[in-house]
Amino acid sequence: MIRVLIVDDQSLVRTGFRMILEAEADVEVVGEAADGAEALTVAAEVEPDVILMDVRMPNVDGLEATRRLLDGKTEGPRVLILTTFDLDEYVYEALRVGASGFLLKDTPPEQLVEAIHVVANGDALLSPVITRRVIEQFVRHPPDSLRKPAPELAELTARELEMLRYVARGMSNAEIAKEAYVSETTVKTHVGHILMKLRLRDRVQAVVFAYENGVVAPGGDD
Repeated sequence: MIRVLIVDDQSLVRTGFRMILEAEADVEVVGEAADGAEALTVAAEVEPDVILMDVRMPNVDGLEATRRLLDGKTEGPRVLILTTFDLDEYVYEALRVGASGFLLKDTPPEQLVEAIHVVANGDALLSPVITRRVIEQFVRHPPDSLRKPAPELAELTARELEMLRYVARGMSNAEIAKEAYVSETTVKTHVGHILMKLRLRDRVQAVVFAYENGVVAPGGDD
């Protein structure tokens, strides 16, 4: 059973999501919150597996709530950012602080349910289109860390570094397997080693890490 917390300042939105999710046999809505501050309190009480987190809310917004929930943690709830915009100005930063992906609020019900299953299983929801837009945001606001590659990079083998470049392009395991002429199982193993060595939560953070540390160049072929 996947335990879900819904965080949105609009009661109609919360009710709509609850109705969709309660129709699923393996999903349980364990709580609701109207802003980020309430989300922190409720999350501590109900311990959800997945949090649907609106970005723009009064008091504490979704970005700050995500930061407080996940800062410095390798475990914890998976956060799916909800936005009404195709590229919300906060999305890049939300991914940096540990969100596992994001969805538009007008996402069809079946895609919402699928997204919850994806992140609950420990994967990340980041399509190539979204990856491109995150990169565009990065190009506009490159962080200082770009000039100081993380020492953890030295722990990666040449093959793992190659795999990280594929991940940074937003490619799935199946796509990487085809490109690198290896099995999906091999790709999954490499990605697992990469996340462990770089101390990252999931593929989303791997994408951000790759661009921040110059593994791939914004606007380049990689």
